[in-house]
Amino acid sequence: MWLNQLAAYFDGMSPTEIAWISIGFFGQLMFFMRFFFQWLHSERARRSVLPEIFWYFSFAGGATLLTYAIYRADPVFILGQSMGLFVYSRNIYFVWREKRQKREEPVEDAIANRIAS
Repeated sequence: MWLNQLAAYFDGMSPTEIAWISIGFFGQLMFFMRFFFQWLHSERARRSVLPEIFWYFSFAGGATLLTYAIYRADPVFILGQSMGLFVYSRNIYFVWREKRQKREEPVEDAIANRIAS
């Protein structure tokens, strides 16, 4: 039975090793959540949509998995997650910049209207 195999896998593992495996699973959960929310938003919109939360889950999953990869000393995994973090960070920056610009537009429009009057 698969439960016995799972129990055998964890049998004899140190608490530290189990904690690191838990961290790895948490990172995978964050990656899953980004796709789950993307799917929900796309279904609601009836078109492909990338909601803002996609990038936050991407960053959280990438950072968690990078930490796990560093612990495992896996250079392929480390490089892959490092590159992903750059992309996720850049997209979060674009989201924040766009929000800031939208907040500033009404102020700029009001100033322009006062000058024109």
